[in-house]
Amino acid sequence: MALPHAGSGEVIAVQHGDDDLTQFSALALAKTDEMELIRLTLPKGKVMPEHHVPGEITLLCLRGDVSVDAHGRSQTLRSGQMLYLNGGQAHALRAEQDSLLLLTILLVKGF
Repeated sequence: MALPHAGSGEVIAVQHGDDDLTQFSALALAKTDEMELIRLTLPKGKVMPEHHVPGEITLLCLRGDVSVDAHGRSQTLRSGQMLYLNGGQAHALRAEQDSLLLLTILLVKGF
Protein backbone atom coordinates (compact mmCIF):
# COMPACT_ATOMS: atom_id res chain seq x y z
CA MET A 1 0.00 0.00 0.00
CA ALA A 2 1.43 3.36 -1.04
CA LEU A 3 1.78 6.15 1.48
CA PRO A 4 -0.16 9.33 0.70
CA HIS A 5 1.85 12.24 -0.67
CA ALA A 6 1.54 15.71 0.80
CA GLY A 7 -0.78 18.08 -1.03
CA SER A 8 -0.34 21.72 -1.88
CA GLY A 9 -0.23 23.84 1.27
CA GLU A 10 0.44 20.93 3.64
CA VAL A 11 3.31 21.22 6.12
CA ILE A 12 5.81 18.36 5.74
CA ALA A 13 7.91 17.22 8.70
CA VAL A 14 11.25 16.28 7.14
CA GLN A 15 13.21 15.95 10.39
CA HIS A 16 11.98 14.33 13.59
CA GLY A 17 13.66 14.33 16.98
CA ASP A 18 13.82 10.54 17.00
CA ASP A 19 15.05 9.99 13.42
CA ASP A 20 16.84 6.65 13.04
CA LEU A 21 19.54 7.43 10.48
CA THR A 22 21.17 4.01 10.91
CA GLN A 23 18.70 2.43 8.46
CA PHE A 24 18.37 3.21 4.76
CA SER A 25 15.03 4.64 3.71
CA ALA A 26 13.62 6.57 0.78
CA LEU A 27 10.22 8.14 1.37
CA ALA A 28 8.38 10.09 -1.33
CA LEU A 29 6.94 13.13 0.43
CA ALA A 30 5.23 14.79 -2.53
CA LYS A 31 4.83 14.04 -6.22
CA THR A 32 3.29 15.91 -9.12
CA ASP A 33 3.56 15.56 -12.88
CA GLU A 34 6.62 17.86 -12.81
CA MET A 35 8.40 17.12 -9.51
CA GLU A 36 9.11 14.51 -6.87
CA LEU A 37 10.32 15.27 -3.33
CA ILE A 38 12.05 12.40 -1.48
CA ARG A 39 13.39 12.10 2.09
CA LEU A 40 16.49 9.86 2.17
CA THR A 41 18.23 8.42 5.19
CA LEU A 42 21.66 6.95 4.46
CA PRO A 43 23.50 5.13 7.26
CA LYS A 44 27.27 5.54 7.51
CA GLY A 45 28.97 3.47 4.80
CA LYS A 46 25.84 3.13 2.63
CA VAL A 47 26.70 3.43 -1.06
CA MET A 48 24.33 4.30 -3.86
CA PRO A 49 26.19 3.13 -6.98
CA GLU A 50 26.48 5.37 -10.01
CA HIS A 51 23.11 6.11 -11.57
CA HIS A 52 21.26 8.95 -13.25
CA VAL A 53 17.74 10.28 -13.67
CA PRO A 54 16.44 12.12 -16.75
CA GLY A 55 15.43 15.29 -14.86
CA GLU A 56 17.43 17.88 -12.97
CA ILE A 57 17.92 17.22 -9.25
CA THR A 58 18.85 18.99 -6.06
CA LEU A 59 20.22 17.20 -3.02
CA LEU A 60 20.02 19.04 0.31
CA CYS A 61 21.99 17.58 3.23
CA LEU A 62 20.05 18.15 6.44
CA ARG A 63 22.28 16.04 8.73
CA GLY A 64 25.54 14.15 8.31
CA ASP A 65 28.13 14.09 5.50
CA VAL A 66 27.75 12.45 2.10
CA SER A 67 30.40 12.07 -0.61
CA VAL A 68 28.98 12.75 -4.06
CA ASP A 69 30.83 11.59 -7.18
CA ALA A 70 29.78 13.55 -10.27
CA HIS A 71 31.45 15.44 -13.11
CA GLY A 72 34.64 13.40 -12.65
CA ARG A 73 35.26 14.48 -9.06
CA SER A 74 34.21 13.69 -5.52
CA GLN A 75 32.80 16.35 -3.17
CA THR A 76 31.54 16.12 0.39
CA LEU A 77 28.07 17.47 0.96
CA ARG A 78 27.74 18.58 4.60
CA SER A 79 24.79 19.54 6.77
CA GLY A 80 23.23 22.72 5.40
CA GLN A 81 24.75 22.34 1.92
CA MET A 82 22.94 21.65 -1.35
CA LEU A 83 24.05 20.24 -4.69
CA TYR A 84 22.40 20.72 -8.09
CA LEU A 85 22.89 18.28 -10.99
CA ASN A 86 21.77 18.54 -14.60
CA GLY A 87 19.29 15.97 -15.87
CA GLY A 88 21.03 12.77 -16.98
CA GLN A 89 24.20 13.53 -15.00
CA ALA A 90 25.69 10.30 -13.63
CA HIS A 91 26.38 10.40 -9.89
CA ALA A 92 27.09 8.13 -6.93
CA LEU A 93 26.67 8.67 -3.17
CA ARG A 94 28.46 7.36 -0.10
CA ALA A 95 27.39 8.28 3.43
CA GLU A 96 30.44 9.29 5.50
CA GLN A 97 28.17 9.66 8.56
CA ASP A 98 24.57 8.67 9.26
CA SER A 99 22.82 11.21 7.03
CA LEU A 100 19.46 12.75 6.23
CA LEU A 101 18.90 14.22 2.74
CA LEU A 102 16.10 15.92 0.86
CA LEU A 103 16.10 15.03 -2.85
CA THR A 104 14.11 16.98 -5.41
CA ILE A 105 13.74 15.56 -8.92
CA LEU A 106 12.26 17.58 -11.77
CA LEU A 107 10.43 15.00 -13.84
CA VAL A 108 10.77 14.84 -17.60
CA LYS A 109 7.52 14.08 -19.37
CA GLY A 110 7.51 10.75 -21.16
CA PHE A 111 9.71 8.97 -18.57
